[in-house]
Amino acid sequence: MNKARVLILCTGNSARSQMAEGLLRHLAGGRYEVFSAGTHPSLVRTEAIAAMRELGIDISGHRSKSVDEFRLQAFDYVITVCDNARESCSVFPGNARRIHWNFEDPAAAVGDQAVKLEAFRRIRDQIADRLRDFVRAAS
Repeated sequence: MNKARVLILCTGNSARSQMAEGLLRHLAGGRYEVFSAGTHPSLVRTEAIAAMRELGIDISGHRSKSVDEFRLQAFDYVITVCDNARESCSVFPGNARRIHWNFEDPAAAVGDQAVKLEAFRRIRDQIADRLRDFVRAAS
């Protein structure tokens, strides 16, 4: 049986999409091939790595990737996790089901490190809730 292919997109591929990639791999138990990318890739945020580590999910080996790396690949699902990515990435080959969830950017949080990490935790948990629903619905 072929695994469904899922691409998760965001702007920087530094926080929301990276956490979503790690969460979906964890929640789905290997039922999906999961990738993430950004319209303007940067670096994976240390706060995202720390927030995921709290759940026992290691994304420290992830790298920020450009959506251009995936443009010619077919996916079953393309999930955008910010409005900018939804507007910038309109076409992929095949019949991918498009899903859009707009999450606040935790990297925009202002304050000390504790405040920033709390923003990453909050968004991580919101993403996890949506992904749990996604996995249940796709089963």
